Amino acid sequence: MHLSIILPTLDEADGIDAALAPLQALRRAGHEVIVADGGSTDGTPALATPLADRVIQSTRGRARQMNAGAAAAGGDALLFLHADTRLPEGAAERIAEVLADHAWGRFDVRIEGQPALLGVVAAMMNLRSRLTGIATGDQAIFVSRAAFDAVGGFPDQPLMEDIELSKRLKRLDPPACLTARVTTSGRRWERHGVWRTILLMWRLRFDYWRGVPAQRLARRYYP
Repeated sequence: MHLSIILPTLDEADGIDAALAPLQALRRAGHEVIVADGGSTDGTPALATPLADRVIQSTRGRARQMNAGAAAAGGDALLFLHADTRLPEGAAERIAEVLADHAWGRFDVRIEGQPALLGVVAAMMNLRSRLTGIATGDQAIFVSRAAFDAVGGFPDQPLMEDIELSKRLKRLDPPACLTARVTTSGRRWERHGVWRTILLMWRLRFDYWRGVPAQRLARRYYP
């Protein structure tokens, strides 16, 4: 399996080295790392260039950036990784095993941060994902190239693109839910407050379920 790891970035200069350094072993093993930048003004693309196989420019928007990265990718499997998320050991091998029998999947997640409640939040995210077959971007979604192309990639919308992609992929195959955990930053939870963020995400998901356009929801998520 040739894996293409796609990182959407926007002004990640402070953390891009830490995001890409752990992926160098995967590059040496023959996999590729693609950074899809959405117009950073802090020098992120220049910092990423020595640590990535390709750094491409895209119009801003996580879905658009990930689709642009996928279009540039040469792998037969795609892994979409947030810049503040770290893979577990042996991630590529686990993905290869799973994609032999599944079209797509995701990892369990652990949220890094001081509040003890973040452990509960992560456990509930993982459980909800198993029950619904819906994955979030924080869980490092991976998918075969054929399946990604078959569903048309990520929808062109500014929020909930991971939920919509999951819905499309579920029509092909239920997700493989790996118990190995990626580690993602709890910076948003700490910055805005854990309970406030929980309530916001619940409300956004409920409103999306009842048909509120993603463009309106994005204005509340990115104030």
